[in-house]
Amino acid sequence: MKTMTRNIEKLRNIAIIAHVDHGKTTLVDCMLKQSGAFRENQHVQERVLDSNDLEKERGITILAKNISIDYKGYTINVVDTPGHADFGGEVERVLGMVDGALLIVDAAEGPMPQTRFVLSKALELGLRIIVVINKIDKKGADPDRALDKVFDLFTELTDNEELIDFPIVYASSLMGFAKNELDDDSTTIEPLMECIVKNIKPPKGDVNANLQFHVTTLDYNEYVGRIAIGRIINGCIKSQEQVSLIKADGSITRGKVVKLFGFKDLGRVEIQEAFAGDIVGIAGFADIQIGETISSLSNPEALPLIKIDEPTLQMNFSVNDSPFAGQEGKFVTSRQLRKRLYDELEKNVSLRVEDTDSTDVFRVSGRGELHLGILIETMRREGYEFQVSKPEVIFKEENGETLEPYENLIVDVPDNFAGSTIERLASRKAQMTDMHSNGIRTHLKFNIPARGLIGFRNEFIRMTKGEGIMYHTFNKYDVYAGDIPRQRSGSLIAHEEGEAIPYALHQFEDRGVFFVTPKTKVYKGMIVGEGNRQQDIAVNVCKTKKLTNMRSATADVMVTLQAPRIMSLEECLEYISDDELVEVTPQNVRMRKADLTRTRFN
Repeated sequence: MKTMTRNIEKLRNIAIIAHVDHGKTTLVDCMLKQSGAFRENQHVQERVLDSNDLEKERGITILAKNISIDYKGYTINVVDTPGHADFGGEVERVLGMVDGALLIVDAAEGPMPQTRFVLSKALELGLRIIVVINKIDKKGADPDRALDKVFDLFTELTDNEELIDFPIVYASSLMGFAKNELDDDSTTIEPLMECIVKNIKPPKGDVNANLQFHVTTLDYNEYVGRIAIGRIINGCIKSQEQVSLIKADGSITRGKVVKLFGFKDLGRVEIQEAFAGDIVGIAGFADIQIGETISSLSNPEALPLIKIDEPTLQMNFSVNDSPFAGQEGKFVTSRQLRKRLYDELEKNVSLRVEDTDSTDVFRVSGRGELHLGILIETMRREGYEFQVSKPEVIFKEENGETLEPYENLIVDVPDNFAGSTIERLASRKAQMTDMHSNGIRTHLKFNIPARGLIGFRNEFIRMTKGEGIMYHTFNKYDVYAGDIPRQRSGSLIAHEEGEAIPYALHQFEDRGVFFVTPKTKVYKGMIVGEGNRQQDIAVNVCKTKKLTNMRSATADVMVTLQAPRIMSLEECLEYISDDELVEVTPQNVRMRKADLTRTRFN
């Protein structure tokens, strides 16, 4: 182990915030490579921070990452935050442990609606912002126009002239350079590093004061257990030191710092001590939660509690019992499923898992469809096979009255989609609380039952042609808003087990739209499409043409089929009704009726 001694004046804590795919993760790659974090001959994957397969595939950052860069005697701690609206809660927490931020803006697109949300949170905290106009080498790039839009956004969000007078850096993270003026010659990222050192203030904090450490995020390691990550606000902390843990309810427990971790380049390093301003990881507390405080043993002082949005949606995870059960998965038993779900609780703080009366069924609660969808997708990629029920909101009973969760919904759409958006949300019991337009886009705020958001995201994306942005946070539990009309037609149900035949699919095309393609294996009770009527319809997609001496088996070759609707996991979760399930395997995602024993489907 090595001892960490820190001159707080040589420390900088920054976050990187941006809209999806504006290049923040690629920029961090650049900073790491040029700072000497990797050997000259070391092969480094692109987007080194996005280690999760889902992150690489979707091109978005899902989990916040901590890295540390050494630059000319300065230590720059960088937090790469999620840029997607669905992970806004984590963004807010992370911003609380830094002193400044890099706002990455695409030179061609300018600031986007999601940029507005994250930037407003950073400005509310009084963070110093460095604006990085990125991708200046991109076709269609207009750095001056992008910068003008950034100025407009700043003046709209704050009247603090000091924050509006932000430093500007022009960059191409792909080509690996940054510069202070567009006309400057530069081949390195150094102008950005100098800008960070010059404009971001060192952390506030007194190394000689009483210890206060704020838990911002959680990680898990199978050797040391739960790791609390956060910033030391005041004082210092040593490995093996006895400290106090101040819980969310105000109670104080005694514990020991078993391991103390600092951040070096991309990895964690075990250290002996750390000081005010440092971002560190602490192991030794099995039940520590986000927002709690680690303080000194003799004089424990709590920091303000960080609020974590409580779960509002729940669904049942159960062992797969379809006719295809056990054919595609590596982990298929209830014991394996239960262990995996409870292991997830160690690092997924917004998740809840409960046993039910059945040993094969587990109730899982989360923040929303995407939160639960990410877990499901991660598990199927790990080799798990299981089935899940329709997401449903968590109700409460108080004084004989049924209460349900309500969400604050923020929607940003082009002006021409504002009317249809308001109309659709009104049918889902949403109450509009604010509306304003800048002549191009309309900003809307609603109070909506969480039930009203189920199935809305993909509908919203289609309705706004991908140009709309939505973000929601938990508001409160309030009186039940009444029934919300069903938003979909009945299902097309496979009549028998077999393989989908082009001839049969063609015969039933007038009944609705199919989710399956020819040669897809199906079983009785499996959902193969959406019908035109409100009722479920049974269709025999395995039916072959009767052969005669006038017909040959090759006659089906010329059948032309309509394009099927290929459903993603998220779309399946949104689509199913109360009596339907989603079957999840490493190879396939299928929808089915929960009860496969029914002799017929209407």
